[in-house]
Amino acid sequence: MPKVLFVDSYSTVLEDRNKSLLSASIASDGQWRFPEGEIISEKFITAIVAYEDKRFYQHFGVDPISIVRAIQQNIRLKKIRSGASTITMQVIRLSRKNRARTFFEKIVEFILASRLELRHSKNEILSLYSTHAPFGGNVVGLEAACWRYFGRPANELSWAEAAMLAVLPNNPSLIHLGKNRILLKAKRDRLLTKLHKEGKLDQLELDLAKAEPIPDNPLSLPRLTPHLLDRAIKEGKTQQKIITTIDYPLQQQAQSVLRDHMERLRANQIFNSAALVVDVKTGNALVYIGNVEAGSQHEEQVDVINSPRSTGSILKPILYAAMLDEGKMLPKTLQPDIPITINGFSPKNFSNQFDGAVPADQALIRSLNIPAVEELREFRYEKFYELLKNTGFTTLNKPADHYGLSLILGGAEGTLWDITGVYASMARTLNNYFDHPGKNRYNKSDFHPLQYSVSSSTFLVSGYQSPATGNLQPGTTISESSWLSASSIYLTFEALKELYRPGEETGWRYFNSAKKIAWKTGTSHGLRDGWAVGVNPEYAVGVWVGNADGEGRPGLTGTETAAPILFDLFALLTGKTWFSSPQSEMALISVCSKSGYRSTEFCQKVDTMWVAKPGLVTMACPFHKKIHLSQEKKWRVHSGCEELHKMTPANLFVLPPIQAY
Repeated sequence: MPKVLFVDSYSTVLEDRNKSLLSASIASDGQWRFPEGEIISEKFITAIVAYEDKRFYQHFGVDPISIVRAIQQNIRLKKIRSGASTITMQVIRLSRKNRARTFFEKIVEFILASRLELRHSKNEILSLYSTHAPFGGNVVGLEAACWRYFGRPANELSWAEAAMLAVLPNNPSLIHLGKNRILLKAKRDRLLTKLHKEGKLDQLELDLAKAEPIPDNPLSLPRLTPHLLDRAIKEGKTQQKIITTIDYPLQQQAQSVLRDHMERLRANQIFNSAALVVDVKTGNALVYIGNVEAGSQHEEQVDVINSPRSTGSILKPILYAAMLDEGKMLPKTLQPDIPITINGFSPKNFSNQFDGAVPADQALIRSLNIPAVEELREFRYEKFYELLKNTGFTTLNKPADHYGLSLILGGAEGTLWDITGVYASMARTLNNYFDHPGKNRYNKSDFHPLQYSVSSSTFLVSGYQSPATGNLQPGTTISESSWLSASSIYLTFEALKELYRPGEETGWRYFNSAKKIAWKTGTSHGLRDGWAVGVNPEYAVGVWVGNADGEGRPGLTGTETAAPILFDLFALLTGKTWFSSPQSEMALISVCSKSGYRSTEFCQKVDTMWVAKPGLVTMACPFHKKIHLSQEKKWRVHSGCEELHKMTPANLFVLPPIQAY
C-alpha cells in the first residue's frame, strides 16, 4: 500500500471566510478536481452508501455477501454483470487508474482495500472516494460536480441532486445531458425510491425530489476573485483549498459599485480600476478587486492591486505625521508655497499657482506639492525612505538617493496593497493605543502587511517580524511607537477628515448619518493614475483608477475618478465611530493664530490647540516682531530718526517678502 494513494493534480480553490466558493483553477491535467476535504453533504453520503455499498459500515473493505451474490449472478447470466466492488475497493481502483478488470487485479483490490480499512476511518475513505470519483466529462470529485451541475456547494444539495450525483460514478457517461437525460433521471428516481423505502425521506420529500428536473448544461464555476486566485498560484499556494478573508456578499456589492462607475469612466477612455476593503483590526482583506472586466485588449488580466504604480500625493499624510512626531512643525504651522528650485528640481503645484504661505494642515488638505517638498527637505528624504520601508512599502527597490525629494510627489512606485495596508496600520496603531492602558501602549506588530488567507492571519497573535526589528515575541508592548505615534496619527486623520468630498458627499457634515472618514487622493504625473485611500476606526478602503497599460487621460485625477468610488464603497460598510483622541501623549498649548507656531509675547491673537508632545519644543513664532511706530502710527521709526518718548511700540506680523507677496 503506497503512503500516498493519489498523485493526481488538483485545482486551486479559493473560498471566502465562510467557505463559499470564490474562484477555482482547473487542474494541470485538464480536470476539475478539487483538493480533498471534509464531506459536508450527509444526503450524498446516505445516497452513495445506499446505491453502491449498503453494508459499507459493517465490512472491512470486502463484502463477502456481495461476492457470493456476484458469483451466483455471473454464473447464471454466463457473463460478468456484477463485480461486488465496495466503496473501499472503488477507491483502490481509482488510485490504480482503473486498470483492466482481471481476476488478478480483483485480488489486488481485495488485499489493498482491506489494508486501506486498517489505515483510514470510514469517513476518510468516503472523503477519498468523493474527491476522486468521476462525475462525467472533466469533472472529478463531489465538490467540483456540485458547482458544475448545480452551482452550489455540497452542503446545499437536495435529495434529488444527491441521488443524481450518487449514480454518476457508476456510469459517468450518463451526464451527457443532451443524450441521456431520460436514462439518468430513471436511475436517479429508482435510487430515490429505494431511499424512501429505507425511511431516509418521506412521501412528500420523494414526490418533490422526483419532480426536480435534471440540469440542462454544466455551469461555469464562480470567478469572483480571479486576480486573487492568480496571485495565490504565483505565490505557490497551488493545488489546495485556500480559505480567504474575503467577504463574499461585500465582494459582490463592491464589484457592482466599480461596474457602475466604469460605465462613466469608459467614456473618457479609462478602462481599468481596482479596489481593496480591509478590516483595520486584523489587516484582513474583505474585498479584493484586482481589476474590472475590460477585455484582454485593455489588460483586464493585470492585477493592479499588486502592481507598482506612481504614488502621486498619496504619501503626503505619512510625511505630515512624521513631521509632527519629530516636533518639526505643528498642525497649522505656516509652510512656504513659493517657487523653488533644489538641485535642478523645480516642483509645481497641480494648479500652477502659489499661495506664499499656507498652514500645514491646509497644505495637506489641498495636496500642495511645494510645501510637501519643503517638509521633506527638512525631514530628510533618507529618513522618510526608511520610514516608508519599515511601515510596509515593499516596492522601494532603489537607494534613497535615486528618488530624492521627488519621493513625496510620486517619484517612487507603490502598490494599492501596500498603500492601503499602511493606512490600515496607522488606524490600528491609534485604536490599539487605548487597549493597553499604562506606560506601554504600543506593539510593534501594529504595523504589519495585509493578508488575504485565514492561514496567514496570525499577526495579532504571533507578532510581525519587521526587517528593522527582527523577531517579536507575542503580546510584546513598548512605551513608544516604532514608527508613528498615536498622537501624530490622530492629528493627521483629523486634518484628512476635512478634505472636500466629491459629488453628493459635499454636504456630509450636515447629516447625522454621515461617516467621518480620513481620506486622501493622489494623481501621478501625466494623469496616468488616480488614487483614493480612506480610513475610519473599522475599515480602510483603497481605490485605483487608470489604464493598466499606463496611458494617461485628461481628467484622470484621484479626486475625479477614484474618490467617488471610495465613498460609494464606504457606503456599503457599517459603523459611524471616529477615533478617540490620545490626550495622554498630547499637550494643550498656546499657538499664534496667524503663523501656527508656538505663541510669543508679541503674537496679537493666540489660540489653544492640542498637539503631539514633541510639538512643545517647536520653534516659537518667528513672524511676530515688536517694532516702533511714529505717534500717528503711520511710519516705522527707530531711535536714530525719532525721539524715544515719541515712539509707539507695536507688534507686527512680518513674513519673508516672497511669501508675503
